[in-house]
Order: sequence, then C-alpha cells, then structure tokens
Amino acid sequence: MKRLSCLLTTLCLGLLSACGGGGSGSAGSSGTTSETAPPGIGQTLTLTLPASGLAAADLGVIVAEGDAVSEAMAAAYVAARGVPAANLIRVKVNTAVASLSAADFLLLKSDIDARLPASVQATLLAWAAPSRVAGACSMGITSAMALGYDTRWCNPSPATDTCASTAASLLFDRETRRPQADVQVRPSMLLGTSTLAAAQALIGRGVASDATRPAGEGWLVRTTDSARSVRWTDFQSLPAAWSGALALNYVDNSSGVAAANSLSGKTDVLFYLTGLTQVANLSTLQFRPGALADALTSVGGLLPGGGGQMPITAWLDAGATASYGTVEEPCNHTQKFSRASVLIDHYWRGATAIEAYWKAVEWPGQGLFIGEPLAQPFRDAPSFAIVGGEYQIRTRSLRPGSRYALQYRLGGDSAWTTLASFTGTRGQALDGRAPLPPAAAVQIRWQGPCPADAASSCTLAQSP
Repeated sequence: MKRLSCLLTTLCLGLLSACGGGGSGSAGSSGTTSETAPPGIGQTLTLTLPASGLAAADLGVIVAEGDAVSEAMAAAYVAARGVPAANLIRVKVNTAVASLSAADFLLLKSDIDARLPASVQATLLAWAAPSRVAGACSMGITSAMALGYDTRWCNPSPATDTCASTAASLLFDRETRRPQADVQVRPSMLLGTSTLAAAQALIGRGVASDATRPAGEGWLVRTTDSARSVRWTDFQSLPAAWSGALALNYVDNSSGVAAANSLSGKTDVLFYLTGLTQVANLSTLQFRPGALADALTSVGGLLPGGGGQMPITAWLDAGATASYGTVEEPCNHTQKFSRASVLIDHYWRGATAIEAYWKAVEWPGQGLFIGEPLAQPFRDAPSFAIVGGEYQIRTRSLRPGSRYALQYRLGGDSAWTTLASFTGTRGQALDGRAPLPPAAAVQIRWQGPCPADAASSCTLAQSP
C-alpha cells in the first residue's frame, strides 16, 4: 500500500505540473513545463521582481544656498523623505527672479550635474522661482534641468512658426525605472511653494499618500472652451476602461453653460484634468493625498501669475499634490500636455508623481512640473516566492497588453525555456502561478518589455 501511495502521489504531481502548476492569477497565464524531476537546485531558484517607483535615495534635492525659505523647505523635504545627505546640492541661484537666461542656466546646470551622485535618477528644485529659462524661446526650468536648454525643446523656429511641434521626450510612456541609467534623462520637479508652511503641507500630502491605494475619484472634464478641451478624445473612453479598478468620470459640458465647466463640492478627488483659462470652485473641492490635477491652457506654468491665466500653483494651494503647465504659448498640441490615459496608467502601476507626469507628456520642453515628486499612492510591493510547490508571482506593475515570461536555463545550455507567460491587463494586478523548473535548472529569469522600448523584450530580473 505504501508503495502504491507513493506512485499515485508522483503521478498526481506530474499531472499538476503539466497543467501549468495549478492555475493562474487574474492577469492570466499560460506556459510549457518540463518533465517532473527529483528535487534539486532548480526547485530552489528564486529572484527579486523589480519594484516600480523611485525611492528617496534616487532623488537629488537642489537648494538655493543662502535663501532661508529654500533652505528650510529643502531641510523639511530631506527629513520627511529620508533623502541621503549626499544628494542635497546647494547652488547659487537668484530666487528673486522669475526666469534665468539661457547662459546663466547653463552654468547652473553644469554645476549641478557635476556634483550630483551618479546614482541620482531625478531632481527636486526646492524653491518657487526661478521657474523658467528664457532664450530664443522659453523652457520650464524642470524640463531644461532634465533635457538641457535647447530651442528644439521649446520652439525651433519662433520667427516663422509660433505653433511649432517640438522634440519628443525619451521618457514618454516608457517602462524605465531608472531614467538616468536607462535613457540619460533625470526628470525634474519644482516644489513650487513660496513659504515653509505651504511646503510642509504639500510634503505631508505626498507622504500621507504612499501605498494607500486610494479609492478616490477621477474627473476628466470637457468644457465649453473647445480650443482647450482637445484632450476629450483621450478622456471619454477611460471610465469604461478602468471600470472596477478606478472610479473615473468623464463629464462632457461642451454643449452646456460656462457656469457648469468647473466641478464644485466634490470630495475624494484623485485626478482632475480639464481645459480652461481659469478653473472655478477649487476651494469647494477636497483632494485626496497624492492627487494629480492640471488644465490645458496657454501659460498656466508662467509663474508666479500665470500670465493672466490660472497659475498651476493654484492646484497645489487647493490641495493637489502635483500639477503641470506650460510657460509660453504652446498652442493646443495635446502632446505638450499630460495624456490622461498614460498618466493614470503609470501612476496606478506604482510610479511616483514625478515619473507618472513625465511619462505622460510627449513634448515637455515648454512645460513646468511642480509638486511633491515621490508621492506614490499606488506603490507596488512585488513578491516572488515558492508556495505549495509552485511559484507565486504578485505585482501590479505589468504594462497593459505586454507579454511577460518566467523562463529557466539548464547548466551548460544557453537556451531559455518558458515556464509560464502572462499578459498585463489594465487595472488588474497579477497574482500568477508557475510550475517549478527541472531539478537541473541553474537559472531563472523574468522577461518583459524593455525600459527604453516597450515593443522589445528584455530581462527584468534574474536569479544569480
């Protein structure tokens, strides 16, 4: 009887392995398996899945030396986020002016680049002004800090075409988790507050948002201002696409009255994207910590006053955690503003505010990114473990529509064999299963879209 029991157990395990290790998670899985083998090194192989989102150690904080408010705001940020002391860079910059000349900015950026630790992947400018760089055309200081000042980023031919297209960002809708290492771009954000109290409130909202997976609502509004509502074609399909994962609302007031263009009395606002020169009723709204909000308009990023339009700092004053706007006339190219479908997707999959915003703007040269960069309400906590004789793979970072695979390699063989494959689904975290590799396997790896080219496949994690 004992021998018969052992034979039956072996047969059942073999059948289970042939069926893909007992099932798959919500994102779906399929794969081929190897023959059942006696326990060996292959059954103990594990790896660490890559986590989405920059950490405090990845951020450089740039402070205006000698400016008491900038120094205090930077100190508050470093303390709240645990930014390493080596990442705090003091520079000489005139905070009494709204803009820097291209020549002065070149000196500033050269000084910062030379002193930043190589590990730094993004920067925070801990001041409210200067907020732009002016030359033949104007760039937001955050875009200039990330990309370098060059007219191809703002207006290649200002004398002949005031509505020119501009160069595209290497970060747009990319899967990179290490932007400086992967594509040599350090995204930058301006804190944007002018008092220590405002900075502390903003920082507090960012910290409070982390890993909360908030159940707030997103509002995507098409207004009677047709020129500024050109993003509506991206807005309208998102509520259905995110059904069951996020509460998104598309409001079409294009044929309504102007008084109904702005939200009023809403609570738990997580996203608010619209198109207006002035957004009314902000004081009646309650934003969730980590909320992102912006309006497509000409010069909302032209701080401090917005050039007669609502400055993007008004979003922070109302309780949002990050925003974006342009510093000179961009015309209404949708590529020069945040794309809601991309912004929300990357944020939900675990990106920080600075990453989500930078990945959502295709032509960011004329833009200014402001807020608390490390806010991360949907922080991913990926896990990869052996549970019940199979791999359990959990992560929320899979790119919708992209294929991921768990593969193994035998000793002395360069070929990789797929154990299981998974396809990312919008708004669904992966809770997948995969069989263990053969006993003779010496390595496993996790394959997925490349950081700089999502259409290609790269090794994202690998066992030693």
